[in-house]
Amino acid sequence: MPERTLERHYEIEIRLAARLRNSSSEARRSGLYKTVYDEYYSACEAIYGHPVGSLRDKEKIIRGAVSILGRFLNPAATFLEIGAGRCEISEYISRMVRVVYALDVASEMDPGPAAPSNMRFILTDGVSIPVPIGSVTVAYSNQVMEHLHPDDAVEQLSNIYRALAPSGVYICVTPNALSGPHDVSADFDEVATGLHLKEYTNGGLSDLLKRTGFRRVRAIGRSRFVNKPLLLPTMPYRLLEALAGMLPRAARRRVARARLGPFALNHLCLAAFK
Repeated sequence: MPERTLERHYEIEIRLAARLRNSSSEARRSGLYKTVYDEYYSACEAIYGHPVGSLRDKEKIIRGAVSILGRFLNPAATFLEIGAGRCEISEYISRMVRVVYALDVASEMDPGPAAPSNMRFILTDGVSIPVPIGSVTVAYSNQVMEHLHPDDAVEQLSNIYRALAPSGVYICVTPNALSGPHDVSADFDEVATGLHLKEYTNGGLSDLLKRTGFRRVRAIGRSRFVNKPLLLPTMPYRLLEALAGMLPRAARRRVARARLGPFALNHLCLAAFK
């Protein structure tokens, strides 16, 4: 990426992130997330000449999500995606479940009449989860938690908890702060200063989920010897993070991003059960 292009992107994120970081709760509930991300998508399209995310490998993204979610889904399930973006995952999952709710802050993500008949796109303020209480079997977010103002995290998790049916599960995928930053500020700063308003560790996010009321939190692990993802205790991940935390930042990043490095040091993938 040309250096000046990256700098322009960085400047946009810094400016928009400052608006969110310095905002009141009332402003964020009144549509600030939508305003910020509408401006972000528009500005990035002007820089790069194409909409944000339009060049992603959609099939790879869907395969990755289904590999995590598949064990939790069935034809009677109700699926909720928080931060659905362009709804590729929600639209694909709609073939596997009874009902899909796809939530996002940006109205331009609404697929409109092209959406599957059992999928409903819902515009949210970024914190509320406006679906029937106790109706959701499986909730999912990928690359969303880090975009929330830290003061909004508990409220959103509480809303997800209320949306879940008894024994429902929330699966959260988000970058690991130990190998961050993971936003555009990675090339400029030592901690996230762009639109990743807070990056988490396995230990920190697990504790937050339990504070919100979730009775059990497990890490979702992968093994070349087992086809489906494994549900594992979070304690080994906490220990791994404690050891990694002793390394200099540059060394942590190299280990986390190495081809055979621990995925858990690069991203968190947690399953929280109601």
